[in-house]
Amino acid sequence: MAEMKEYVSQPQELGTIHISEEVIASIAGVAAAEVEGVSGIAGGRDLNDKSGSHKVSPARGVRLQVTEEGVTVELSITVSSVSAVRKVAEQVQDAVISSVRDMTGLTVNRVNVNVIGVTF
Repeated sequence: MAEMKEYVSQPQELGTIHISEEVIASIAGVAAAEVEGVSGIAGGRDLNDKSGSHKVSPARGVRLQVTEEGVTVELSITVSSVSAVRKVAEQVQDAVISSVRDMTGLTVNRVNVNVIGVTF
């Protein structure tokens, strides 16, 4: 995946809209974190940590590749041991696609989900 550039630009009739790639990554990270069965996002906050600390950005652990055709998102998650891993990963894909599309208007070409661990 390429390094994140600063903004994704969308020319509109009234002017150009610039959306920070950090914002897009945050949207994807929050969408993934809200899926039932996801217990953490690599590089982000452990969702089982009930301390209330939100100092770690949800965008950490989310990588983007932006092209003229759309966005590819890659993220790594941990899954609760009582969840069906494949089902959770598919729900993460759906949630990320919907959230990024609805909030930015961008086309999401792919969402690659790496399940890197199970929490007990």
